[in-house]
Amino acid sequence: MKKIHIVLFGVGNVGSALIDQILEGRDLLKKNSKVELNIPIVANSTKAFFEEKCVRPSWGTDLKYFGVQYNIDKILGYIKKEGFKKVIVVDATASDEFVENYSTFIKNGFDIVASNKSANMGSTYFYNNLRRDLNKYNKQFLYETNVGAGLPIIETLQGLHASGEKVTKVRGVFSGSMSYIFNEFSKQNKMFASLLEEAGILGLTERDPRIDLSGIDVAGKLLILARELQLKKELTDVKIENLVPKHLSRFSSLTYFKNNLSDLNIEFDELKEGLKPGEVLRHIGELNVQSGSLEVKLVRENENSAIGRLKNTDASFEIFTESNGDHPIIIQGAGAGSAVAARGVLADITKLAVKY
Repeated sequence: MKKIHIVLFGVGNVGSALIDQILEGRDLLKKNSKVELNIPIVANSTKAFFEEKCVRPSWGTDLKYFGVQYNIDKILGYIKKEGFKKVIVVDATASDEFVENYSTFIKNGFDIVASNKSANMGSTYFYNNLRRDLNKYNKQFLYETNVGAGLPIIETLQGLHASGEKVTKVRGVFSGSMSYIFNEFSKQNKMFASLLEEAGILGLTERDPRIDLSGIDVAGKLLILARELQLKKELTDVKIENLVPKHLSRFSSLTYFKNNLSDLNIEFDELKEGLKPGEVLRHIGELNVQSGSLEVKLVRENENSAIGRLKNTDASFEIFTESNGDHPIIIQGAGAGSAVAARGVLADITKLAVKY
């Protein structure tokens, strides 16, 4: 029986769902794959809870009342003291700063699985140094959920690229929140502002929905895919159509934005009225490999196309290749949700675990 020790940083929506999924599926994984997944350490930004073997379903209470302040050296010391050999660090934070610890983890012999996109969206310098460390110490870094939640977008691109297939273009609906908003806006007689509020109530948008409307999240995902195809790009290279009017931008307060949400209705109503029969609005990311262009934009789409038929929070990715010409590989499915993302993280963990 292979015993795998998971050190989890980040116990928000994705991290919490991941713990629940691991605890629920441990026995089945033992039976089918002869792998025992243990979570001896869970940590938020300030406290960590240490168990000898694996946290219990009451881990949230344990962390709250028995968690202790920590630093990375304390984590490393505990792992060494307990003699854990097969260790996977899981980064379920959303922290730009936390990824600075990746190099330390790798040098200590740990593999990494991340839902956090920061390591792959950072500077080219950091991105390349991280991969040099991975190669030097023969460690793995998996991050399938960085793009498409639980959909196999990155794995597919990596496989195509490794096989020598030339990917020419990638386009699609990358954001679950923006998918929901425009799917509903196109088919219902509702004001854009009310749909944005509805998406917030459902927990689909960020606390400040201007982050979603700004397109920066989609831009980051587009950058990650570009780098998978060996394009040397930075986030500043992405051309972004910001859907937030200037007077409601991040320079104004969130309260001011929410109090003036109805200002969004005029522009989006005009866009909707300008649609031809059979057209819908979709918020997409598009990467053209030949020209090297990366764009986040609002487009008119045929309602019967793969992107036009989307419902709810579904994401859709079209991968165009030299061999397939105008007939792209289409990967489509749930593009948002903590349970979906957690399942994708668990798939990455299991992928590493069975290879130990």
